[in-house]
Amino acid sequence: MKGWLKGLIGVFIAVLLLGVPLISSYNGLVTEESNVDVQWANVETKLQRRYDLIPNLVESVKGAMEQEQEVFGAIADARARIGSAQTTEEQVTASNEMESALSRLLVIVENYPELKSNEQVTALMDELAGTENRISVERDRYNEAVQQYNNKVKRFPGSLMAGLFGFDEKSYFEAVSGAETAPSVDLNTDDE
Repeated sequence: MKGWLKGLIGVFIAVLLLGVPLISSYNGLVTEESNVDVQWANVETKLQRRYDLIPNLVESVKGAMEQEQEVFGAIADARARIGSAQTTEEQVTASNEMESALSRLLVIVENYPELKSNEQVTALMDELAGTENRISVERDRYNEAVQQYNNKVKRFPGSLMAGLFGFDEKSYFEAVSGAETAPSVDLNTDDE
């Protein structure tokens, strides 16, 4: 009887020594994945704020900039893509397109003195700038959460649990190629 009891205790200790780290690893992956999801939701909240501000800004600026229809078209297209994006990758791409179009709009507004003196346009531009800053902060937080999660997915024993339970690496929020270059806008309205 004592041999049987020792065997049972040995099995219990072995299960305990193997099970606790595996359960801990699994729970850590779940926690990190949840953190990534929360951070992405924060990014989406800020993107929605920008999405809601843009029509007001465009309407405020449109009358003074009849010849800048290309920029308005790009903003409308990007806004539509954001509204119809289904995946994180589609949302990131649409958001980057929106940023590019907004950058061009900001350059244009800077070159129209009558717009810079318009209080409504100025207030909307300030609000949009604040929103862009908040988006940047949330993107950074999202990327940090993705880094922590991906590290857990790649490291042992997390890699075993990740493979076993389908925890895949997450994508970082990256800028589109060419985003490091400021947009150029030709405001030459001379008919030469």
